[in-house]
Amino acid sequence: MLARRMIIMLVAAAVVFGGVFGFIAFGHYMRDKFMHSMGIPPQTVATMVAGSQEWQPRLQGVGSLRAVSGADLSAQVVGTVSAIHFESGADVTAGTLLVELASGDDVGKLLALKATAALAQITLDRDQRQLKVQGVSQQTVDADLQNLKNAQAQVVEQQATVDYKNIKAPFDGRLGIRQVDVGQYVAAGTPMVTLQALDPIYVDFYLPQQSIAQIKVGQKVNAKIDAYPGRAFPGEISAINPKIDNATRNVQIRATLKNADHALVPGMYATVEIDVGRPERHVTLPATAIAYNSYGSTVFLVDDKGKTDDGHPALVARQVFVTTGATRGDQVSILNGVKDGDTVVVAGQIKLRNGIPVVVDNTILPKFDANPVPTDQ
Repeated sequence: MLARRMIIMLVAAAVVFGGVFGFIAFGHYMRDKFMHSMGIPPQTVATMVAGSQEWQPRLQGVGSLRAVSGADLSAQVVGTVSAIHFESGADVTAGTLLVELASGDDVGKLLALKATAALAQITLDRDQRQLKVQGVSQQTVDADLQNLKNAQAQVVEQQATVDYKNIKAPFDGRLGIRQVDVGQYVAAGTPMVTLQALDPIYVDFYLPQQSIAQIKVGQKVNAKIDAYPGRAFPGEISAINPKIDNATRNVQIRATLKNADHALVPGMYATVEIDVGRPERHVTLPATAIAYNSYGSTVFLVDDKGKTDDGHPALVARQVFVTTGATRGDQVSILNGVKDGDTVVVAGQIKLRNGIPVVVDNTILPKFDANPVPTDQ
């Protein structure tokens, strides 16, 4: 009797648990069936049809501007500023008097030495006449000659001291901001004003050593300055350093730029571009279209699979590997992986994977400019 009751209880438990697990399994089956019937929801992306452009190979380096002639003018002797003959920022020519230091005592000493030299000349002339009539010895005339030369040397020395008190422009150029005032005592070497020759102007930049075979003196360059967006300053290579830097393996290049409007000033940062070789045709894409990974660069193409059941285009994303080349502004050259006419995803690809349906919305497209100009938006 007890065994019969145990059997009935076990059968009842089995029926109850079987029903529970069966219901759960049926729920999972119906959920999976429902999700499968819904399909993968399409993702919205922006696309662009790939096209090829002429791509000029070029080298690019960065450097700084420097004046063809530039100097911070200062006095070579101590003194007190007695007069200033220039305005800050003025253009001057070579030889223009800029600053005078008080030189009254030096001028007085110079006049005294000139008088001594004149007297030595008179003495020499008189003794030379006396020598002809045997009135003096040859030794006396020789001594007179040496006295004259000594007096003349002192005049030259003192004249240089007086000239040091007058600071003049050594070359044509533009003056900077005045650093001294009238009445100020200055020591030797105290900067008074900077003078920079601005037209033409040099740009010194660097290129890797493997580029040295592609450049030569006289080659045309274009410099770009961030202070003047969209403007290029033409010039040509004027010198190539004959020594490669041991630390960076870069070679220093100097180019001369035209600067008639004095827009460029020494110390500016510049990007220099040099066209090399012949133009080549490359497929180009916006930089946003490319995903760079450790295993390779990829883009998503959009394949047209006809029409959906409701008559809309059936578009599917397909990921492909690409080989990228040089960049130019917002553009990247594609050497392999994409051909003319391919539809490429340029925005929204972060949510894509192979085979996923897409919907195209090109209301907003990324920039695709070889020479982008920065904006506030």
